[in-house]
Amino acid sequence: MNYHSHQTPDRAGVTLIELTVVIFIILSIMGATMYFAGNIGEWNKGKKASAALREVYVAQRSYLADNPRKAVAALTSNDLIQYLPSGGATLPRVEDLNGNSLSFDVTKSPPVLTESSGGVYDPSGSSTDSLWDVGE
Repeated sequence: MNYHSHQTPDRAGVTLIELTVVIFIILSIMGATMYFAGNIGEWNKGKKASAALREVYVAQRSYLADNPRKAVAALTSNDLIQYLPSGGATLPRVEDLNGNSLSFDVTKSPPVLTESSGGVYDPSGSSTDSLWDVGE
């Protein structure tokens, strides 16, 4: 072939740099996907806890509407069971982010989730984020 100084040969294929850039982009996308997929489990637990708290809160309000002379501080879980919108035989089961079972403190309005040690459980740190709390 005759090449003149002002012409360049036709290139076929890709260079090593182009291939490296494409692989880097693919790995970056996969890494971001894996990171966000890991957080979805935590978000789902928060969403389920929030839904359970809302259900118990609705039961609490319904019970108090039917029994206006009863103080919130005197409520028990058994008082609320028949008022659960889901019609369950027990209060919903809720787990913390580590899989430990949490319980409802129905003597507060709105109810809160408590740890076995008795402390209020809200890993988000906010009472208005609508996760792990009723969100007034």
